[in-house]
Amino acid sequence: MNNALGDPPFTYTEVGATKGRLPDGYHRFRLRRPIGHGRALFELAGAEILAYRMQKGTGIFHEASTPTAAPGTRLTIRLGMGPLAITAPCRVVYLLDEPDRRGFAYGTLPGHPEIGEELFAVEYDSADETVYGLVTAFSRGGAWYARLGGPVVRLLQRFIASRYISALPTGD
Repeated sequence: MNNALGDPPFTYTEVGATKGRLPDGYHRFRLRRPIGHGRALFELAGAEILAYRMQKGTGIFHEASTPTAAPGTRLTIRLGMGPLAITAPCRVVYLLDEPDRRGFAYGTLPGHPEIGEELFAVEYDSADETVYGLVTAFSRGGAWYARLGGPVVRLLQRFIASRYISALPTGD
């Protein structure tokens, strides 16, 4: 059933769960890696995340309904190559706009091979001024081929999460 705006529903009920405890019944992961130091890097990386730099930097970004992430933004990523590529629809669930955390989470929509949510963020540790790239997700196979792929799909997700963080600006 679509919502009042005519948008398709998310394919999972735990919408927004990447803000806290990740739900049971899903593959869950969190990757947090330092990318440099300083408030300026944090501000730059936060702006870049909202402009889909993580997705664009991995080559999977297809299109978005807004130039920067906002709640309700529809976006698609493209997985694979050529005629075997899959266009996977998502919608932004929420933005993080805190003094030391910036980013957004999107959730899967009908037609996405996975079911779940992913958070893309940057964090600033004021104690030592370290800036961290962060990807947190919970998912399970939605399409038959994602379920069949099991462990291979999980390895691919972790590989792409690492590439997401590598796509962020770095520096000291």
